[in-house]
Amino acid sequence: MSSTFHHEKTVHTTLAWVVTVTAALFFFYEFIQMNVFNAINSQLRETFQLNAVQIGQLFSMYFYANALFIFPAGNLLDRYSTKKLLLLAVSICTLGTFIFTIASTYWVAAVGRFMVGSGAAFCFLSCIRLASRWFPPHRMALVTGVVVTMAMLGGLVAQTPFALLTEYLGSWRHALMINTVLGVFIIIAIACVVQDRPADTQLEAKADQEHLKELGLWRCIKLAALNPQNWFGGLYTSLLNLPVFILGGLWGILYLTQVHHLTTAQASYATTTFFVGVIFGSLGFGWFSDRIERRVLPMIIGAVLSIIVVGILMYVPGLSMWTIIGLFFLIGFVTSSQVLTYPLIAELNPIYLTSTAVSIDSVCIMISGFAIPPFFGWLMEQASIHEMVNGTVVYTAKDFNLAMLIIPTAFIIGLIITFFMRETNCRSQA
Repeated sequence: MSSTFHHEKTVHTTLAWVVTVTAALFFFYEFIQMNVFNAINSQLRETFQLNAVQIGQLFSMYFYANALFIFPAGNLLDRYSTKKLLLLAVSICTLGTFIFTIASTYWVAAVGRFMVGSGAAFCFLSCIRLASRWFPPHRMALVTGVVVTMAMLGGLVAQTPFALLTEYLGSWRHALMINTVLGVFIIIAIACVVQDRPADTQLEAKADQEHLKELGLWRCIKLAALNPQNWFGGLYTSLLNLPVFILGGLWGILYLTQVHHLTTAQASYATTTFFVGVIFGSLGFGWFSDRIERRVLPMIIGAVLSIIVVGILMYVPGLSMWTIIGLFFLIGFVTSSQVLTYPLIAELNPIYLTSTAVSIDSVCIMISGFAIPPFFGWLMEQASIHEMVNGTVVYTAKDFNLAMLIIPTAFIIGLIITFFMRETNCRSQA
């Protein structure tokens, strides 16, 4: 039966890509929401009169919701229609974006941000769930790389393009209203294109449902939660992913203007290039891993190179603008080794538990997402006495240099974790 399933997944290649990429439009949209604070950080702090800790907390409302809902999302996606859950999630996210856009108080904005994060719990897991049904295991690293590429395109859009749009329209609210309309178009695209699985894989669908029914909800959760490899993968991903939150999502532009003395425009080019690096890195590591039939070795290489590159950024003095932009590209590229944890986890768990198992990986990311940005802001507040300009706190290079120590520390821990991870040789072990 397994060979039949393998064959069925190889005869729908074009439709498989269309379905998966269309679903990944939601991941693209979510990464705009997650990273847009970087482009409008100063405007938000001025509008709502926030300091570093408060803007970090508002940013992290997305991750509070995501961490809360992501594990239930994995269980729901294993049991019910992926398409229907995806449509519900995109609708919640779009409504949350609208509420954030029109918010006049901090708490209303926080509610909107929380709604966006709750919808986001389904975006990546749904793509992996669909991909595992439409593609054979030996294609999953490349497919995961493409899905992550869609997300990083959203992160890229949230940098210079969104900053230029905000400047052109004269208001961050007007720019976010256009963002809300984009969500409506993505809802329509998913409704028209996405299918839960190939039409001729009903035997597989029936077998999956029988396994899930036989095991029951809590035993499925227990099987996924008690597999230490799922947690190792999640920790590695969350640690290598920190530059997305810190440099791409919230503090990258201010860090470059304060520490490396770039203009705001030049800094936005660097953060944009960071996401370009993640795009190429996700595809590159996915292709490389499938090619050499190894998962853990490329993850070790990525962690080692990440430590080296971020060390150059932080400790080599007198870097030119183009060198900094190149380093941001490289940070994005080498930290993209994190995408390999998703196929690794999928290969270490039964296919009918794919979403539940991968949700553990995502839970780890989201916990770091709501814990690290406020902690980063707290470290910024500790370094020195700060002056106020127009009611907004101004931070110094000393503040940033202390807080940035989080990143190389995380990479070193991530490297250590790889030595506890089990190699699958790109084959299902379950």
